[in-house]
Amino acid sequence: MTLRHQGGMGTGRAPNLSSPNAYGRQPENTATTSTHTNGETPGTISEQPQQSLPALLSRPAHVLTAHELAKQLRTNPEGLSEDEAAGRVKQYGRNELQGGGGTSVVHILIKQIVNAMMLVLILAMAVSLAIKSWISGAVVAAVVVINIIVGFLQEYAAEKTMDSLRTLSSPTASVVRASQTKVIPTAEIAPGDVVELRVGDTIPADIRLIECMNFETDEALLTGESLPVAKEAEIVYTESQNIGVGDRINLAYSSATVTKGRAKGYVYATGMDTEIGRIAQSLKGKNSRVRRPVPKESGKITWGAYIRAGAGTVKDTVFRFLGLNVGTPLQRKLSQLALVLFGVAVLFAIVVLAANKFTSNSDVIIYAVATGLSMIPASLVVVLTITMSMGTKRMVQRNVIVRNMNALESLGAVTNICSDKTGTLTQGKMVAKRAYIPAYGTFTVDDISNPNNPTVGKLVYSPASPAETADEVPDDAKPIPIENVGQHAYEPAVKAFLLVGSLCNLATVHHRKEGEWTCRGDPTEIGIQVFVTRFNFGRLKLMAPASRTESAGSTPEEEEPPLNDTEAQWHLQAEFPFDSDVKRMAVVFQRRAFADGSTSQMVFMKGAVERVLEACVSMRTREGDVEITEERKDDILTNMEALAKDGLRVLALASRESNEDVQEWRGYPREKVEQGMTLLGLIGLYDPPRLESYQSVKKCHQAGITVHMLTGDHKATAQAIAQQVGIIPKALYKVPPHIIKAVVMTAAEFDQLTDEQVDRLPVLPLVVARCAPQTKVRMVEALHRRNCFVAMTGDGVNDSPSLKQADVGIAMGSGSDVAKDAADIVLTDDNFASILNAIEEGRRMFDNIKKFVLHVLAENIAQACTLLIGLAFKDQSGLSVFPLAPVEILWIILVTSGLPDMGLGLVEATPDVMVRPPHNRHQGIFSNEILLDMLFYGLWMSALCLASFVLVMYGWGSGDLGTGCNNDWNPSCET
Repeated sequence: MTLRHQGGMGTGRAPNLSSPNAYGRQPENTATTSTHTNGETPGTISEQPQQSLPALLSRPAHVLTAHELAKQLRTNPEGLSEDEAAGRVKQYGRNELQGGGGTSVVHILIKQIVNAMMLVLILAMAVSLAIKSWISGAVVAAVVVINIIVGFLQEYAAEKTMDSLRTLSSPTASVVRASQTKVIPTAEIAPGDVVELRVGDTIPADIRLIECMNFETDEALLTGESLPVAKEAEIVYTESQNIGVGDRINLAYSSATVTKGRAKGYVYATGMDTEIGRIAQSLKGKNSRVRRPVPKESGKITWGAYIRAGAGTVKDTVFRFLGLNVGTPLQRKLSQLALVLFGVAVLFAIVVLAANKFTSNSDVIIYAVATGLSMIPASLVVVLTITMSMGTKRMVQRNVIVRNMNALESLGAVTNICSDKTGTLTQGKMVAKRAYIPAYGTFTVDDISNPNNPTVGKLVYSPASPAETADEVPDDAKPIPIENVGQHAYEPAVKAFLLVGSLCNLATVHHRKEGEWTCRGDPTEIGIQVFVTRFNFGRLKLMAPASRTESAGSTPEEEEPPLNDTEAQWHLQAEFPFDSDVKRMAVVFQRRAFADGSTSQMVFMKGAVERVLEACVSMRTREGDVEITEERKDDILTNMEALAKDGLRVLALASRESNEDVQEWRGYPREKVEQGMTLLGLIGLYDPPRLESYQSVKKCHQAGITVHMLTGDHKATAQAIAQQVGIIPKALYKVPPHIIKAVVMTAAEFDQLTDEQVDRLPVLPLVVARCAPQTKVRMVEALHRRNCFVAMTGDGVNDSPSLKQADVGIAMGSGSDVAKDAADIVLTDDNFASILNAIEEGRRMFDNIKKFVLHVLAENIAQACTLLIGLAFKDQSGLSVFPLAPVEILWIILVTSGLPDMGLGLVEATPDVMVRPPHNRHQGIFSNEILLDMLFYGLWMSALCLASFVLVMYGWGSGDLGTGCNNDWNPSCET
């Protein structure tokens, strides 16, 4: 039933930001305006005209019903076709905020000219031309032009690469297109798209909700509302009401975050036409780089505050100009090095002048300038930037997207990887392998070639429990192949179990006309749904059409009839979604019988075995429903262990009749629903390891990297998978008991330990089962206390703290947008092997950076020593004879230094890059080995240069250095 609200929704929200185009596009030749409740129009918005586009809606979205809005947008629950969506994106523009991004050609060009290195070269050129040294001036001018051109082209290419990477790592959204759910970049969303939202998603556009289930969003970015806002799709307002943006609870706004529940809706505004887009328009412009004076507690601003602010602004500008407070840590360190070398260069220039008694001879001045230039590693920072940009492109090809450039420097130092299991080490395709119903027996599914097809595989039944089948069983309890599922499905105990598996589940299984089976939903729920569909208890058959919240992808030809006329249709009343803290899910359904029209209400629950048992007071056995005693509870846990030892993820299913007379389920206490349950059985699901996981873990061990698996699965399940992928040895019986106890732990066991007790463990756990978000944070902290450098994977909203705490946060491409925002890199394929690829690339880049830094600085040492020691050679007039001409010095800087450095930055990885331990992150690139090599190579090159000069002049020559030979040739210069 559609509700018409006749009043405001509350008083504590932000001012009304509504505007005429809040519900669509502006008519042609109109400007965007934003009318507040007091009748004022903020000029910052209204004065900015937007592109004229035809209006999409006749009235604001919040006053239209979902059906009216869909009609005006020319869409439906099956979504737009691909061609229609592409056409709308072309017509109305991409779903992006304008301004503040992109590649500025002018900015890059100015950056090449206005920097410390280039200004030194320009200064040298000016001095050369001022003293009429035309050749040197022309050469330096050529150096300046070539550096600007090469630097511009390389940085422009790097910026374009980073733009493309930002596009790849941009948030994604789940949309329904042509009855199929797809994950697409938010920029490709068009008006009329059907968007599905879940916990952790960032809402991609302004959306009119059509379905909500306990749905709440955080709109603080838009409205300033500190608490999540509960949404209601059925509410429709009237145009006479003055409802502010924050009070329109039938809309979801772009950039808000989903904090609870799930929803579906139609996109009615994208890009700059969204509410957040208009705010962005009003705030358009870059952040000020000018420090503001800090007032005293009284609020008064003194002259001293202005002076400190001005001095701070000057300091920031100078540091930014010198590169001391921008870029990655390594870039800042190299900028500091360049600054030190610049000081050394000035000192050396003074030494050259002093050695020649500060004469005004132009040759001496040119030589002093050239000597100073020889100490400036002009190509160092540029080559580092190019190397990093090329590294990010290589990583994209290996399914890794870099969001934070600092991660490129950190990856090579990683000593420990804390990885999730599901979808990272495993395939992420859950298969229901075994189901244990205490009141009936055990079902087993074998020979599954297609996880999504319920008709494929061998279904076997045994009256024995999993714990009993692990031992020798009598002949009458041996597994029996099932030919007719009907003889089992309608047994009361089995039917009750199947109902929970089907209805306490958001996944759907479709059998399309072409004969193909398609699934939508969470992998675990798909596995359960496929299992119950084997018994013809699919969700779409059981539920009433109005409650089929996930069946929008079905066409009328695919709608499945109810089981039979004597059955009932089930109507969803409330959903209490799975939560990482409670680790269970519950739903309330109303059953309406066809025969007599009677109704009843049931609560269905599934979740972690321990958490479901907490809510159960009885269990269904062959003798009927009996109270759960400690003995029966131990029996359930024993069977759970038997399933988990096979590497199965075990969930418990429970139900009860509901007598609650609740008119409004939204806001109803969860704990009142999740109590008094009857345990019906266990289901074990199997997520097979990826084929490449074992080899990847093995390579990590060879590279000196320890792999930890932090998973929400049961301890036995986690241990079985960890053994299969090689995280822990299969022959654990050979490991001392006290080591085994520390190697495999549950989160409860780990969290009970104090930090001091954790630090006294012989080894930190390699497997942590039943892992909660705070446990991941404690693990990272414990590793840091052991001086480890940690990479952490995550995909959920609650993983954000651990991703930020880790040295390298790694988000999954299929994970929540909140996790991606907190991470340093994103894996597009959710594959553990891609982490290894990223580390290998990080090590390769670190090695290459060391190579070109060694090359540049060793060459600087060689030049400096040659030029300074060469000052000792005096001609007949008392002036120094220069071993290297200024033009030769500039040639070395331009050709024999810069170009090879760029090549060194792109060298392929050495064969041993992944068979040696990680580098010392505290030491960085300037290790003792590099410093010794730099000194040795520099002195050796200098000695060779001076030796050749001495041999030519004094060995084979007369030893007469002539007069004025620095400038041009004359007879006295003949050796």
